[in-house]
Amino acid sequence: MRILYLDLDSLRPDHLGCYGYHRNTSPNIDAIAKEGVIFTNYYCSDAPCLPSRSALMSGRFGIHNGIVGHGGTAADMRREGAAREFNDRLSMESLPAILRQAAMKTASISTFSERHSAWTFNAGFQEIFNVGGRGHETAEQVLPVALKWLEDNGASENWFLHLNFWDPHTPYRTPESYGNPFEHDRLPEWLSEDVFELHRHKKGQHSIDDMNALAQSHYHRHSRHHKKIEQHEDLRVIIDNYDAAVKYLDEHLGHVFSKLTQLGVMDDTAIIISADHAESLGELGIYSEHGTADEATCRIPMIIRWPGGQRGTIDEGLHYHLDLSPTLASLLLLKAAPSWDGESYADAILEGNSAGRDYLVLTQCAHVCQRSVRFGDWLYIRTYHDGHHGFPKEMLFNLKDDPYEQYNLAEGRREVCTEAVYLLNEWHDSMMATMDCDTDPLWTVLKEGGPYHAKEYADN
Repeated sequence: MRILYLDLDSLRPDHLGCYGYHRNTSPNIDAIAKEGVIFTNYYCSDAPCLPSRSALMSGRFGIHNGIVGHGGTAADMRREGAAREFNDRLSMESLPAILRQAAMKTASISTFSERHSAWTFNAGFQEIFNVGGRGHETAEQVLPVALKWLEDNGASENWFLHLNFWDPHTPYRTPESYGNPFEHDRLPEWLSEDVFELHRHKKGQHSIDDMNALAQSHYHRHSRHHKKIEQHEDLRVIIDNYDAAVKYLDEHLGHVFSKLTQLGVMDDTAIIISADHAESLGELGIYSEHGTADEATCRIPMIIRWPGGQRGTIDEGLHYHLDLSPTLASLLLLKAAPSWDGESYADAILEGNSAGRDYLVLTQCAHVCQRSVRFGDWLYIRTYHDGHHGFPKEMLFNLKDDPYEQYNLAEGRREVCTEAVYLLNEWHDSMMATMDCDTDPLWTVLKEGGPYHAKEYADN
């Protein structure tokens, strides 16, 4: 079996054609989606970058592996201590380590581990390629390394390649020569003049006001961010440039798919397309960041084209990204690692049978300290530290009626909030009962002064 895992940083599902976007951002991704399964309610358990990928590769929630933030104690994986054997648990139970039990060659082309000093991410990979950009590289710098690896290894049997592109990550750095493919396309309809006026007057981190300040202090060297957002049409500075990054990335993925075709292995290579987190583009009044435990940050694309699996189907069940590990183990007839928190959804890929969870709990401790509960049509967000965004303690959104989180219903729907808190407590009790320590890393972040990026904002 050959498996290509495309890890596309900050990619929103609803800005892809296969998820219904009105702009032509992703023809190559869309073509793969037509041949596989699209998961519409797929979430990272822990956001953003470091907690998300740590949960994915370890197979464990941040509350279990210890990583929920971007700095301080909660940015390091929890050690096993006196119980550690000659090799630690991660060396045997990370996702790539388990895949090696199926005699698969495992490789990663990514700068992620250096960017976040996340050396535990490398556990289980036999080959690691770092192009040296620390997450600031664009697709044309990653592509030659990927094509060379496929040229050398693609036609062989049994490999797993983790291929990481960063282009949709803010600041949007698509080369200026690429232009703006969407300058004549309308903006998303929900971002109306009235919504813009509300957002324009919002203060705090990641607001339009803050983005204008960042354009002068941090992003001025990036040509796509030099203009202030003062009028409704100026939202194109964000929306058009984000979409251009997605399209630019998609074109480079087309070259990867062409290489697989050239090698004669495209049809029997499993292709997985996902992200570590998504990107706020107006939700909660914030822009160009992934700093909340909400739909905008935590809902990610998941497209799986599996040889012999379902084609052109949609799964609407609730899934965590860390469910991928037991799913791949099941598909490859391997035993899941005993430490994993995930649940397999292999039947959705092979038989089209949805097997989602009843509810999800999502955590963010890098920009804010929040936990949210995703259940039914609802998203309940509980804020422990607002990260200078001005968030109230409780927020409740009906995602069916309000997918962009503009109307907080917490005051008027106390019975729904009560149900959400019950689910949150149920999850937390389960997590704490299955830990080898008694410390929730969310509280560690609070005791160490709050979210890492909130401290940066306060200092400025």
